[in-house]
Amino acid sequence: MTAPQMICHLTDSFRSIMGERPSSSPAPSVPRWRQRLIKFVALQLPLPWPHGVKTRPDVDQERGGTPPSDFSADVAELIRVCERFATAPGRRAPHYLFGTLTDEEWARWGYKHVDHHLRQFGA
Repeated sequence: MTAPQMICHLTDSFRSIMGERPSSSPAPSVPRWRQRLIKFVALQLPLPWPHGVKTRPDVDQERGGTPPSDFSADVAELIRVCERFATAPGRRAPHYLFGTLTDEEWARWGYKHVDHHLRQFGA
């Protein structure tokens, strides 16, 4: 993933969660107990997310995600979408792997997701 692709990936991910971008990827069939365990590890433990995990096609810029265009415009759009996500808590689509999340869990997910990708580029 390139830096421009990462910016678009994050924007697509936030839009998908807010219902502004359709998700065509089916959720994996994971037992409820395992879903809760994965959610706990991913959102509550102070561990960085692993790299190399495949993303859903609808937020993968090489498959079905929004392709990068002008980098500064894409960054500005990501900032706008992040601000909307942070200031308009409420009903969100369930996470494709974690299921239904509280506003606090969504905030943690947003932070961890952005942090995960910024670490790829040494930020």
